[in-house]
Amino acid sequence: MLGLTAPEIIARVITLLIAFTIHELAHAWVADQLGDTTPRRMGRLTLNPLAHLDPVGSLLLVFAGFGWAKPVMTNPYNFRNGPRLGMALVAAAGPFSNLLMAILAAIPFRLGLLELSGRFSTISGLLPTPEYFLVDFIQLNILLMLFNLLPIGPLDGMKVLRGFAPREWDQALNLLEQWGMFILLALVFLGQSVLSLVLGTPARLLINLILGR
Repeated sequence: MLGLTAPEIIARVITLLIAFTIHELAHAWVADQLGDTTPRRMGRLTLNPLAHLDPVGSLLLVFAGFGWAKPVMTNPYNFRNGPRLGMALVAAAGPFSNLLMAILAAIPFRLGLLELSGRFSTISGLLPTPEYFLVDFIQLNILLMLFNLLPIGPLDGMKVLRGFAPREWDQALNLLEQWGMFILLALVFLGQSVLSLVLGTPARLLINLILGR
């Protein structure tokens, strides 16, 4: 996405700062609530983006549409409800925060305060209008949520699946997690059409539902 315009880059950077920060803070907060103080001791219970953003991952998200933040380190054996379920809840907190942010961003549209027809306009050709920014914010958060919920290690979806899957699945999940990074890189760099097919339809349905279209 090297051909992004100035309004698109500004909207993407602001969304990145908010979405990644809240996503990682959600992981840290739930872990802390479940009894693991590791994120607190590592300074992750904060709204300061510098504590959560990875420089390379952030730049890639802005310009390539794929990126990452600093992972929140936890000790699952500190969780009061056990390592398996605790880790699943911590993992689910990140994508859930993206969904919640998308829903909140849609409120001005649902209340009729903003019109969806103004989403492509800009201010002086440089700044995104509120309509433009909020729609972009909603779309990116929904895509981040769905992408992170893919059951591929090291994504959140794998940890969520592990928390609720029967233990008989462990061997297969271990193998899937072992090859997860290679599968993920193949999907991102070689299988864009596959990734778009998997995420595109549910993303459109959720975005339209949230916006009331």
